[in-house]
Amino acid sequence: MKKILIYLFFIFISINFCKVQASFNINARTAILQDYLSGEILYEKDADRKIFPASMTKIMTAIIAFDLLKKNELTLEDKFIVSENAWRLSEAGYSSMFIMVGDEISVENLLRGIIVSSGNDACVALAEGIAGSEEDFSILMNEKAEEIGMTNTNFSNSSGINSPNNISTVRDILMMSNYLIRNYPKYYEYFAEKEFTWDRTGGDPITQGNRNPLLYKNIGADGIKTGYLSYEKYSLASSINRKGRRLIAVGSGFNTKNDRSKQSLKLLTWGLNKFETIRIAKKNEFITEVQVWQGKKKKLKVYINKDIYKTIPKAKKKYLKAKIIYEGPIAAPIDKDDIVGELKLYFKDELIGSYDLLAAQSVKRQNIISRLIGSINFLIWGDV
Repeated sequence: MKKILIYLFFIFISINFCKVQASFNINARTAILQDYLSGEILYEKDADRKIFPASMTKIMTAIIAFDLLKKNELTLEDKFIVSENAWRLSEAGYSSMFIMVGDEISVENLLRGIIVSSGNDACVALAEGIAGSEEDFSILMNEKAEEIGMTNTNFSNSSGINSPNNISTVRDILMMSNYLIRNYPKYYEYFAEKEFTWDRTGGDPITQGNRNPLLYKNIGADGIKTGYLSYEKYSLASSINRKGRRLIAVGSGFNTKNDRSKQSLKLLTWGLNKFETIRIAKKNEFITEVQVWQGKKKKLKVYINKDIYKTIPKAKKKYLKAKIIYEGPIAAPIDKDDIVGELKLYFKDELIGSYDLLAAQSVKRQNIISRLIGSINFLIWGDV
């Protein structure tokens, strides 16, 4: 057997991201931008700086509920009774859904009150309904943060209102936002709703608009969550989906609401215009065929069990070289999903990725007569 190389070529761009970023800046204390499909970080500015995440905390509050919905431990129709503790937040001048003590409110309405109206009162009602108390709910939040990989985050309440122990970073908020979109695409649609009407007790229905300013611009924005604290100033986790390409941005320390909107839009637009995302391989799609030795089939289709995307700057094009490497012909028998080779990606001579190639089907070994004839043919003609 011998090592066989199959070359695939993609038009690629080999500019270093740092050089692309060097000429660009936004007016925020801390910010980060990610391509969702490839996972590449396209821009960051002091992304590990500690921040008070304010109402961006509510992303995690929603995720805890979505987890329980997925496990069928909660339904959208379940109702929770509003405590005085939750109601007081609606009377304290914070952003509110305007719930009343004793109201029985469905999980779906509470979620929309949290996500669209940014209701701190709705956060407490949901937290108490799920965990018994907001303190116990914050334990669930921190366990989930650890699971996601948010190593610089601590949640001390469900809403993000003033607490010195409710801290995070824009990098961690990005991880949380990515997790939300990837794992709960259907529930994520709540974050794109522009308004929510709550048929409140003791008064006329109240309609509130989503506080995310990017939803009102025709740019493909579909989330995620604003935040404000007097010390931290304005913050925004945002996402845009343009023709199947998604970018996620998080920024904090914008001086004004107008800055939050303009600078977030500037960051997302820069990412769309400066980069493109190329699909190298699609999960479970055939990549190529490889040769088989002494099998009942001469060739074997191979695949990769994950999507592979690369995000590239739109400048100075070079070639990206992809090599399919295997020791071949591959001797039968071969079981489906056996690792039979590698796909390696290079920038020039620099290895930038290596992925297992898997057998798309099983190949049985030939009988002894067929193997003998095959061996003779190989010795005489080099035919496998």
